[in-house]
This record gives sequence, C-alpha cells and structure tokens, in this order.
Amino acid sequence: MLRTALTVALGLAVAPLPALAATAPPAASAAPPPATADAPRGFEVRDLVSLDRVSDPQVSPDGKRIAFQLRETDLDGNRGINSIWLVPADGSAPARRLTAKGVSSSAPRWSHDGRALYFISARGGGGPQLWRMPIDGGEPVQATRFALPIGAYALSPDGRHLAVAFDVFIDCAADLACTKQKLDERSASKQTGQHYDQLFVRHWDTWKNGTRSQLFIARLDAEGVAGDQLTWISRGITGDVPSKPFGGDGEWAFSPNGDRIVFAARTADRSEAWSTNLDLFIAPIDGSRAPENLTAANEATDTAPVFSPDGRTLYHLAMKRPKFEADREWIIARDLSTGAAREIAPEWDRSPSALMVSRDGRTLYAIAQSMGQRPLFAIEVASGKVRDLTGQGNVIGASIAADTIAFVADSLAGPAQLFALGARGGNERRLTDFNRERLAHVRLGDFEQFSFAGANGETVHGYIVKPWNLAPGQRYPVAFLVHGGPQGSMANAWHYRWNAQTYAGAGFAAIMIDFHGSTGYGQAFTDSISGDWGGKPLDDLKLGLAAAAAKYPFIDANRACALGGSYGGYMISWIAGNWPDGFRCLVNHAGVFDTRAMGYMTEELWFTEWEFRSPVHDDPTLYEKWNPANHVSKWRTPMLVIHGALDFRVPYTQGIAAFTAAQRRGIPSEYLHFADENHWILKPHNSIQWHDAVKTWLKRWTAPGAPSAP
Repeated sequence: MLRTALTVALGLAVAPLPALAATAPPAASAAPPPATADAPRGFEVRDLVSLDRVSDPQVSPDGKRIAFQLRETDLDGNRGINSIWLVPADGSAPARRLTAKGVSSSAPRWSHDGRALYFISARGGGGPQLWRMPIDGGEPVQATRFALPIGAYALSPDGRHLAVAFDVFIDCAADLACTKQKLDERSASKQTGQHYDQLFVRHWDTWKNGTRSQLFIARLDAEGVAGDQLTWISRGITGDVPSKPFGGDGEWAFSPNGDRIVFAARTADRSEAWSTNLDLFIAPIDGSRAPENLTAANEATDTAPVFSPDGRTLYHLAMKRPKFEADREWIIARDLSTGAAREIAPEWDRSPSALMVSRDGRTLYAIAQSMGQRPLFAIEVASGKVRDLTGQGNVIGASIAADTIAFVADSLAGPAQLFALGARGGNERRLTDFNRERLAHVRLGDFEQFSFAGANGETVHGYIVKPWNLAPGQRYPVAFLVHGGPQGSMANAWHYRWNAQTYAGAGFAAIMIDFHGSTGYGQAFTDSISGDWGGKPLDDLKLGLAAAAAKYPFIDANRACALGGSYGGYMISWIAGNWPDGFRCLVNHAGVFDTRAMGYMTEELWFTEWEFRSPVHDDPTLYEKWNPANHVSKWRTPMLVIHGALDFRVPYTQGIAAFTAAQRRGIPSEYLHFADENHWILKPHNSIQWHDAVKTWLKRWTAPGAPSAP
C-alpha cells in the first residue's frame, strides 16, 4: 500500500522523493536558493514550479509496458511541455523518453496490438494532430491531417477506427473545412461583436463562439493512419462531446468488438447553464442510426461509461439529484439487451471516479476520496465487496490491461510517481523516481492527520504540515489553509497551487481542516454545507485551529493568517466579518464576496442555485444570510486580494469588490491582478509572483512585534 517514500506513517519524518531522470535546472533568474548537503533548506515555489509531473499512465495490451506523460517546465517560455515516456511494468529498467524534448506531446494511447503508441502533438505546425510511433524504434508518423485541431480521441479495440472530437459549427456537420473557413472569416472581420440568445455566454475562461465539441469516427488504414472521411456520431445532439470545460475521453467507450460507442452529453438547450443532466448515448460507429439515450429517465449526471468484456453490460457512474454537481456518484450496471439497471456496492458511501474493469469482468476499479486519502479501490461486481488497494496517498490516474494496473499517486510527502501492481492487488512496485536531484537538499515538513469534535460534536479531520526547521522549544506562526469547492478536501495530496509544503518551507505550520461539506467522509457530511456556507464550516475552522493549538505546542495561534481560494476565498471574506479577531492577516484568492451578485454573474448557475436552494430572483434568503458583503462594517483584518481577469467561475469583479471594501474601511490591503489567468494561477512565473506576494504578506503580519488588526 504505497510502501515507499511517497507514503510515510503519519507523524513520522517525511523523506523527499528521489528521481531517476531530471530536466535541466531552472533559469538562474528563477532559481531556488542554494543549498548544500551540510545546509538543507525548506521547500519553496521555485522548487514547486520546476518539478517534473507524471500523469496519464497507460498499460500496454499485454500488461508488460507502461507509457505515461511527463510535464517539464520551460521557465524561459513560461509554460509546461509534455512528453511521452515508457517503462517496463516489472521495473526491470528505468523509464526512457520516447518523444523529443521541447516539443509538446500528450495523451499516449496504445495501438490494439501493442506495437505502437499514438499521441497528440502540434509538431507538424498545423495545430494538435494525432501521431503514431512504433514502440521498438522509428520516427513518429503523422496519423491525422484534419482541418481542425483534435480535442480528444480514443482508439477502437480492434484498431480499425478512431473516435475524435472537434469544435465545429453544427451547420457545418462533418465538413471541418467549413468550420475553419467560418472561423478564419470571423478572425479577419473588422466587426467583433458576438450575438447570444441563450446561456452559456462564457464558460470557465472562454467566451463561447458558437462552436460545439462533437464526436466523429474516422477509419484507420493498415498503417494506422486516418483518412479524411468522417462519420458524425453525435449528430442531432447540440451539446458538447466531450463535455465542457474539463471533459475528455473518459466520457466515451467503444464496445469490445468496436461496432458501437457510448458517450456522455448534455443537451445544449436554454437550461444548459443550470443543468447537470449529462446522459449516456449509444450509437453504431457507422452512423446508420441516431444516438439512443440510455439514461433519459435520470435527470442528473450519467457519465464514465465502460463495457464489460463480453459487451453485454455497460457500467457507468450516476448521480441522483439534478443540479447538484457534488452529489454521490453511484456505480450502475446496465444490461444492454433489457435495459435493466442495478447499483453495485450501494452501501459504499463514497463517490468514485475513473471506472475500469478487469479482463475477466468480475472486478471494477475506481478512485475515490476516503478519510483524507484518495486510494484506488477494487469492487467485486457480484457481491459489491470493496477493497482499498493503495492505502495512503492521492491516486490521480490509473489504467489496467491484462493483469497489470498502473497508477500515478502523490502525497503531502512529495510529487507524483508511477506505480504498478497486480490486478488483484499486491506486488506493488514504484517505477519512477523523478525530481530526486532537485529535492536532494530540500527538507520537507513532517505531516500528520488529526481529528477533533467539530460542529454539532461531530468528528472532523485535518492535517498539519510542520515547519521544515522545527526545533524543540520554538514556536511558529500558522498558515491556515481553507480549501475551495466547497465540496473538496485539503487531503494527503501534492498540490501545485495550494501546496502546504511551500508554507512549511517558509517557517510556518500549515493547518488544513476538512470542515463540514468536505468530500471523502460520506455523502451526508458533504451535503451538510449546502444552505449553510457560513455556519458549520466556520465553527469547524474555529474549533480546528483551537484543537491544533492545544495538540501542537510549537504552534503560535496568535500569529496566524488564513488564506483560501474560490469557496476558500469566500470563507476569507466571511471570516473578515464574522471572526474578525481570529487572524493577523487574510489572503483572499478568487473568492466570492457578494453571494447575491454571484448568483447572476457565475456561468454554471446550477452551483449557486443548489447551494442557496433557489435562483436569486425566486428566493434570495440564503444568498443574503450567508453574504459576506453584509458584514463589511465589522472588517478590520489586513487582507491581500488576488484574482485573474479570465475567471468566469468567480468573476474578478468579486475580488475588486472585496478590495474596495477593505480600502474604504481603511484596512491595510493590497490587490494582485493577473490579466492572463483564470480561476487558477497556471503560468510558472505568475505562480512565482503569487507565492512571493503571499509569503511576503504573511511574514509582514506574523513577524514578532508585527501590529495586530486595527
């Protein structure tokens, strides 16, 4: 169960993760501070942005090799660059690079015979297309030359067909050149206005331009290269396949014999912006029949389809409550001949993702948050018995073929690595060792999970990451991290935006509370925040800080700053007016300031309408009850506000409003604006700027002798 440096008994020293392969050190202008073996140092943002990131493991059909994606940071180019790597599943040799360094290649997928790997790359100069690389030597061959960039793809089990998604104008159908011509004409026009007659107008960080992601089938020739002819499979569905903004090939599944495909879609009618009703459709790959809706009776989300090996049963995930994006995901087995459906493991109170099936069809595999961890689970189809295969840590991707499971996992102890184990568990082996040299002289903070009696006397869990330089008798300031969601978790995971080790490396004790509403503790616990944004969660945060201060004598709770993003940013504004004496300073990233305005400004309206039990215009009661804007008169704690202009989930005007409130109150405050970032801060140099600004703010107000709130 992750018995490596990635997992350490809670409370024991945490060793940094080593690495077999490492990229060149970052540019001198952004280099981490120097260290020697005799002078270790704490972890900081320049380490964070330079780390190699392992993801997307793919097991070869015979189970003997694993391809995966590695993201390396190009600091000069201010971007990440992906490449494809290969490693034997038995760990008999180190991982080796397959695609050229410096040219981004992503989404590796095996050919049906295991003799080649497909991947997406723009190396041809015409935008992202599909390439095919012989696995035992030879140069990649361009496998598609479509007029539009590929969004996502999947290969049929027999290797004869390719499922591929493009953003197209629906009236252009399968004529990709038609869509390209329209986009080119629009780009060349001096008229820039865009008309809309329904929502979405914008989504996540992109203004809608009238195109829809649609699913097509292309035939592959004997060399594995696609022709120009496309069959429009999602014809008649004016939604996005895969779904926007984060959908991918996990929303599709070919039947075992390759003659049918199942895909998820949400119809883009006038209710799209307040609907979570994704349905599963099945269609023949030759387009001879229109897609059939398999889940029309369920008005909530249906997704993540996977066929049984014999093709008779479709397994998928389903929610039961429309408009609730954080509802429990139930595992459904659907008989494709009769339409009968049953729940698998209905007593298992977890919300799984990424379904996979064993080759004998007896076991399903899924990743799910559980008690501050995110393991890989095995679920027996017949009995519903559930086993945890990986234990502590955070599994972020997995695949299975033959009798081999590959998975990528990280933890608070360090960034992700690749692992393999047998299909029934056991014989776990770690296959990669990236970042060893980078972290050789970095000392990470020890960490442990703790629990306490939270709101209503119910058990609540949290984590503490101790300062890297913890010394007996010393007391340390606190970075109190509040997670977003609000249905989320600051679990035993390695984060690239809210990484507790960056605070431990700066000499802080980082405390993270999984308050009521957090995921991984049962659906009732998750449900408890809806309609109660500022109630039980605030109680938990107060009780959690007090419990940590009582348990850990090295904590100086009188020198604490609270910081959070999204809902965590909401909570910072709520704390400002409802716990004004709790902290020396606050950091509010992409936070909701005015819940009533948010109900009209955000793009995915199902979010606010579920959380506050109504559209604003029907009943604003809860919007106003939990509205931070109504408590500004009590604000007095110094606040740093940060926001990105491309954030359409929590629009940047919410951040400006919070900053305006603090300024008008005469409270020490600063506003950091990123014109080129969305809800997250993604560019490496912007991440460095973000972390430097936050660290400077925290140290300013928590330094010995620093002034308290006015």
